[in-house]
Amino acid sequence: MKVKIPDSMKGGPQNMQGMLKQAQKMQDDMAELQEDLDSREYEISAGGGAVTIKIDGKKEVQSLDIDPALVDPEDIETLSDVLIAAINEAIKTVEDANNEEMGKLTGGLNLPGMPGMF
Repeated sequence: MKVKIPDSMKGGPQNMQGMLKQAQKMQDDMAELQEDLDSREYEISAGGGAVTIKIDGKKEVQSLDIDPALVDPEDIETLSDVLIAAINEAIKTVEDANNEEMGKLTGGLNLPGMPGMF
């Protein structure tokens, strides 16, 4: 049985060095992009604007603004629901942005262990 070796695997040590350089460049580019993504800030609103969350690219909430009209001691459940929706949407926004940007860099490869890649 004959096995055809792909051209990308031919070339011996020179080709391996080239592949290693490409991998190192991609790793450097990913680290630079991750730093940029971590420094970004997002503002997300929920409950028709009653709750606004500012979150950074590391998914750390920076601020939380609540419209006083939403605070009703008789209806804590609504406040809780709106806060949960806002926080979940904020996290999803950051994850989607991170995955989209990393996907552009990696050509859609899902690389385990890379931040933002699930």
